[in-house]
Amino acid sequence: MQRTVSFFRAASAAALVAVAAACSRDADAAAGEAKGGPGGGRNAGVTLAPANVASPQRTPMEDAVAVTGNLAPIERSELRARLEGDLTGVYVREGEPVRAGQLLAQFQAAEEAGNQRSAAADVAAARSELSTAEWNLEQSRELLREGAIPERDVRLAQQTTAAARARVAAAESRLRSSAETVSDTRVLAPSTGVIETRSVNPGEHVSRGATMFTLVKGDVLELAAAVPERQALAVQPGQQVRFSAGGREFTGRVARVNPSVDAATRAVRVYVQVPNADGSLRAGTFATGRIVSRTVSDALVLPISALREGEDGKPFVYRIENEELAVAPVTVGLRDETKGLAQIVGGVAEGDRIVIGNVGMLGRGMKVRIAEPGARGGGGGGGGGGAQGKAAAPGGGR
Repeated sequence: MQRTVSFFRAASAAALVAVAAACSRDADAAAGEAKGGPGGGRNAGVTLAPANVASPQRTPMEDAVAVTGNLAPIERSELRARLEGDLTGVYVREGEPVRAGQLLAQFQAAEEAGNQRSAAADVAAARSELSTAEWNLEQSRELLREGAIPERDVRLAQQTTAAARARVAAAESRLRSSAETVSDTRVLAPSTGVIETRSVNPGEHVSRGATMFTLVKGDVLELAAAVPERQALAVQPGQQVRFSAGGREFTGRVARVNPSVDAATRAVRVYVQVPNADGSLRAGTFATGRIVSRTVSDALVLPISALREGEDGKPFVYRIENEELAVAPVTVGLRDETKGLAQIVGGVAEGDRIVIGNVGMLGRGMKVRIAEPGARGGGGGGGGGGAQGKAAAPGGGR
């Protein structure tokens, strides 16, 4: 009985020592991975889902700057009343397209028309007086040459003529002013566009300067976007912009770039214009776009989720070689955050099998098994962790 108890005590002690050693090995592997060093996984294993393995592929890739914002009309006009009076008619409604010079509203114009006729009569009378004064001046000069009148009479005739000319000029000025007032009783569209708002109704008394209509020119829309200072140097007028809004894809051009950096946001304002001749885009639509500065036609790309950062801050990927994980330092070129892709300039080749996504703790030399499609991956040895979630991968795993 005594020997049996001693045997169990010895077995328990040996088991505790084995557990402690295994924990120590796992801790060392975890520490190596936490430091960014992908070592220490020689005896570990991991099972990956097919979605967590991808091969680099060749595809066109754009060097682009992301922009977002609301599309606004390139021109918005507020039509205000130029006089005070009562409206006899309003002839357009909100959302109605109008052409340049189209009549939008009409003020009561009886008084203004009467003033214009009176001014025209004053002009006629003043011109008649001027004609008579000029005739008298000519006669006075003739009589002065014959010695029939003194020079003083000629000077008086000259003054009378000058005063008559002044009265004609004043009368013509009043006529022009009254004609403009009559013209202001007719509210005309300054350009072709669409009525956005209508603030008046027939019979309403309108004060001078009150807003009557808002007219927008929507054949070209504009987006004002803030681009980070470090990316603004790559943005130039004329560059193409690809947009997505309301489930549609369309293109525009960089029209202007603000020359100054905003001191508060450290961003540069960029203005992008989008043709909209058919009116299919609405002002105020939220759009996301990419300003394309250059295109690489055959970039070698991987999902961004494949990139990991080493202890030295440099990127690397886990490559599957002979069913084991190997560390492959890579050089990264362009990044497309919207598609989740990165260009790999060096370090991997087409056909390599690369681990992507969050699959738990990994390390150099770790044994890899790829589960059959549809099967649930189970974690292997000390590597801890099967495939967790799916990541988009061009070409899928092998």
